[in-house]
Amino acid sequence: MKTKSFVIAALGAALASTSALAADMTLVSWGGAYQASQHKAYAEPYMKNNPDVNIIWDESSNEAVAKLRAMNEAGNITWDLVDVVASDAIRLCDEGLAMEVDHDKLLAPAPDGTPASEDFGDLLVSGCYIPQIVYSTTFGYRTDMVGDTPPTDVCAIFDLDKYPGKRSLEKRPINNMEWALLCDGVAKEDIYDVLETEAGQDRAFAKLDSIKDQVIWWSAGADTPQLLADGEVVMGSTYNGRLFSVIEEQNQPVAMLWDAQVFDLDGWIIPAGLPEERLNRVLDFVKFATDTQRLADQAKYISYGPARKSSAPLVSKHAELGIEMGPHMPTDPANAKNTFLYNYEWWADYRDDLDAKFQAWLAK
Repeated sequence: MKTKSFVIAALGAALASTSALAADMTLVSWGGAYQASQHKAYAEPYMKNNPDVNIIWDESSNEAVAKLRAMNEAGNITWDLVDVVASDAIRLCDEGLAMEVDHDKLLAPAPDGTPASEDFGDLLVSGCYIPQIVYSTTFGYRTDMVGDTPPTDVCAIFDLDKYPGKRSLEKRPINNMEWALLCDGVAKEDIYDVLETEAGQDRAFAKLDSIKDQVIWWSAGADTPQLLADGEVVMGSTYNGRLFSVIEEQNQPVAMLWDAQVFDLDGWIIPAGLPEERLNRVLDFVKFATDTQRLADQAKYISYGPARKSSAPLVSKHAELGIEMGPHMPTDPANAKNTFLYNYEWWADYRDDLDAKFQAWLAK
């Protein structure tokens, strides 16, 4: 009897373990303050409502395209839901690596019954994409390292005489190529036409060459805030929400430079080919995590604008600091006087080629 009871207990434990493993859901994001805002706004309340689900975070979104390609080739998709920028979502959809969705069937309507497709509107840039937030990539600078004349325009990044010292830029061509051409005299409306040519690409690289030996290249969104906090760079690019965190939450001597901020979207794609049980769990989570209230709740923790129109009126104060979040959004009129509109489709077409050229340029 003792042996039989032991076997039954062991079998029960094994089944419980299998059940726990089956309920794991791996979400891929960017780490840092942004991922923390997702965890607080979406993951924690979802797991509270669904105690049988265990959410695991992977911070590999900057490598999402390459890793999903490799997983697809190996026939082993280990991720359940992936946070990507819009241009990567378009690429993954075009390559059949992201599942196409019916937004009105999958996503909750607005509280007044407006279908999700209308509530998200033009931000649904791909049939595979489920937007969460509007953010911008912009610059922060050390207020105690810029003298009596703090920078007012983006081209300060190229002015080593007036603002000597190291600066940080993302280790990819996106945004850097646009800013380089803009600061080399190309009109905003002509940037992508110029960048489409080999001469235009050479021109952008030549401008970047002028500061290359003073650049610390970053891959994770948390890098520039840390470099600024440590005083290792005088200025650097990163996402506006990361700068909000280092300025308002950490009270570092850092200020925001909104000029020529580049608007972009961040959102979910569902990897193609998920088994039915995992897919059903993901679909349930996505419907919850992208409803009007949840997207508004995320703005309590980070200064990114929610992608739903119906969420905007619900944005209020920071959950811990108690400050109004509206003025810290990239879309606030005071911050959006001179913005640069990121061209998703152009980068979806040219990204692989320019990535290779950019890495070759870095290695020189």
